[in-house]
Formats: sequence, structure tokens, C-alpha cells
Amino acid sequence: MSFSNTAETAINTYIFIGTDVSWNANTDLYFALYTSDPGEAGSAVTNEATYTNYARVAVARATDLTVSGATVENAVLVQFPICGVTSNTVTHVGIVTSSSGAGTLIVSGALASSQTIQNGNQPQFNAGDFVFTID
Repeated sequence: MSFSNTAETAINTYIFIGTDVSWNANTDLYFALYTSDPGEAGSAVTNEATYTNYARVAVARATDLTVSGATVENAVLVQFPICGVTSNTVTHVGIVTSSSGAGTLIVSGALASSQTIQNGNQPQFNAGDFVFTID
């Protein structure tokens, strides 16, 4: 798992210059699904899933994520919307700063296995399924 280039710059600027990261005031962050690796140079929308009814899922920073050393993981069940007609195969997950559109991709990584999301399927991930180790 890795920070995006944008997040790395924001964090370095925060640490060494003292400028807050743009998402500091957010009470929520958002899980997003991707059809391939958005990459460190990617944004929140790079290779983002497009299945019918897809939407990012809000997670409360204070309660829905846990941090232990260099590891961040989801502390709650994460349920994405039920797929309509158009399907996708998703391979990656990310944490982004906005509920839709061009937000900052903070971190992303590969799922344990790809998932084909078809009509009537609801992608969901148990607590601890998303583990980001940043080193």
C-alpha cells in the first residue's frame, strides 16, 4: 500500500512547513473501489469503479478506522451500494477525501482478490479487510 504523490506532498508540507493538509477538517473519509491500480500519481477518480449505483462509502475518522503503528485498517463493515445493470471487476481500494468527484486519493492498495460485481451484488468488506501498511 502506498500514499499517493499528492498525499505525500501534503504530509511533507504539513510536517516541515506547518501547512494543514486540505482534508484536516473532514470528519469523514471515503472508501473507493478501483478497476485497476490508481497508482501513486492517480487521483480519486483514476480507474474508479463505474458499476450502476456505485458510490463511495463514508467512514468516520474518529471511530471507523484504527491505527496501530504504520498500519491503518477499517474497524467496521464497509458496504457499497448494490450493483444495477452495468458490472465491474474491482481490484483495488483507496481512501479518498471526498464523497464523489475529484478529491485527493490518500492511500490505495490491491484487494486480497479481485471481485466481479454484477447486477444484484452488494460489495461488502468485513472489519479488518482493508489493511494499509505505510512504511
